Order: sequence, then C-alpha cells, then structure tokens
Amino acid sequence: MTPRRFLPPTALLCAFEAAARTQSFTQAARELSLTQSAVSRQIRALEDILGAPLFHREKQKVFLTLAGSAYAREIRDALNRISGATLGFRANPGGGTLHIAALPLFGARWLMPRLPRFLAAHPDLSVNVTTRLAPFDFRFDPVDAAIHFGLPEWPGSRLDFLMNENVVPLCSPALAAQLGCTAPADLIDAPLLHLVSRPDAWERWFAAMQVDPGEVHGMLVDQFALGIEAARAGLGVALLPEFLVASELARGELVKVFDAPWQGPESYYLVRPDTHENYTPLDVFADWIIYEAGLPSN
Repeated sequence: MTPRRFLPPTALLCAFEAAARTQSFTQAARELSLTQSAVSRQIRALEDILGAPLFHREKQKVFLTLAGSAYAREIRDALNRISGATLGFRANPGGGTLHIAALPLFGARWLMPRLPRFLAAHPDLSVNVTTRLAPFDFRFDPVDAAIHFGLPEWPGSRLDFLMNENVVPLCSPALAAQLGCTAPADLIDAPLLHLVSRPDAWERWFAAMQVDPGEVHGMLVDQFALGIEAARAGLGVALLPEFLVASELARGELVKVFDAPWQGPESYYLVRPDTHENYTPLDVFADWIIYEAGLPSN
C-alpha cells in the first residue's frame, strides 16, 4: 500500500491539474468555481508537501517547472483513471466493469458480434471497448486489457494466445477478371494496396511465395477498413485476414485473386497488465475470449 504521506489531498491535485493545463491560476479558479487566491493557496500547499516548486511565477504569469510538467502529466493520467473508474462503477454498481482496447477491424468484425454471448452469460459485468492501433503503456492508459496483434512481446504484461491469422490477396471481381492472374508472380505489376501498420506485408508474402518482386509500390491506407473499401472499389489488390472479411467474400464483393494464404509470425493475443492479477472480472473475460477464439469462425 502506498504510504499516505505520498497521497496529497485530491482537491490540491485537481487545482494543480487545472492550473497546469490552462497555465493560469485565474482560469483554473474559474473552471473549479473557486477564487484565484484559493487556487494559489492550494498549489502552495501542494508544493509544501512535495518540497519543491511546481511553477515559475513571473508577475501575472505562471509557467510549469520541468519537474512540474512531468508531474502534471502523471497526475492528469491518475485523475482520468479515477474518473473512469467512478464512471464505470456508476454505470454498473451491481457488478464489475471492464475497459478493453481492441484493434479497430478485429473489434468491429470479431469481438462485437460475440460480445452479446459474454454479457448474457455474465449480466453483472459491463464491458467498454475502445480502439487502439499500437501498443501503449498500461500505467498511463485507463484500460484493463488489450487485444494485440504481433509478437508475444509486451513488457509488464501477461499474453494469452488467441489465434493465428491467414492473409490472402483479395480484390473486386472486376479487377480480378481484368488482371487474369494465375500465379503469385503475376501480381508484381498489379496495383497493390498497402497498410501503414504492415508496410512490408507484400514483400513478406512474395518471399513466402518464392517470388522476387523488386520494388513494391501502390496505394497506402492507414486502416484495414479503408483497405477493404479500396479493394471493393477496384483500386487494387489487398492482403487481408480472411476471417475478418468473410461477409464480403460471401456476398461476392471481394474475391481471392488465387488461393494463396500466408501466415506470418504474428498472432492475436489478449494482453493483461501484471497489476491486474486476480482481478475477477478480467479473469472471467479472459477465460471466455480464449474459449471463443478456439471455436470455428461464424
């Protein structure tokens, strides 16, 4: 347990956070419905506790010290976590609340359709889902767990394997007919769609097909959803996870240029921070999603 002497009163921290964010005691006072002198006294009291100044004071202006700036960032994150925890409790006072970060397409296409089964089985729990495209620091982000695609590397966390991923070259039926590809090498001169988060995907796919493509060019998009729409519109051939575009394949909006799936070294994992050991709502969710990941795709 953190010694109480390292836990300043919340009122002092709120006054400091507002003043640090606005760079003004007057604006902080207006935001907190206090007087400027009250905010000044609260910040002086916090500085006394810390044993060092948080602001440089010059006439009518204040500027954060270097240490004050770093402290403000951590205090803001801590207050956001407290606020999020309170909101979660108010949303579901009868049970626990989970905050899950998911990759956008995986969250929309795989997690959300299955989540009703979890909530039906555990009506006392609520789940909030946000999207993240890259790993982050659990210490500073109010998230209980994340769904990660990559290598099993995330310091300070436990990773539970969910599933592998096969990507296949897909495009619109019209473009497939126009290209007339019969072998992987035929795609060298085709318009290729590239994803920002996987910039070397095509190079690795060609290498797996034992093809040397030389310099690979094409349109660049920043999310899978845009890649799917670009492929549907006939703008190029995209390497897409087959299980996440099952509906487009079933409707004939996308077709395989040819059946040449490739599985890289990366996989999907549920990531749990070490600080959340023995957190029952998260343990229940982890057991459920690991089980769901082992079921055949819908």
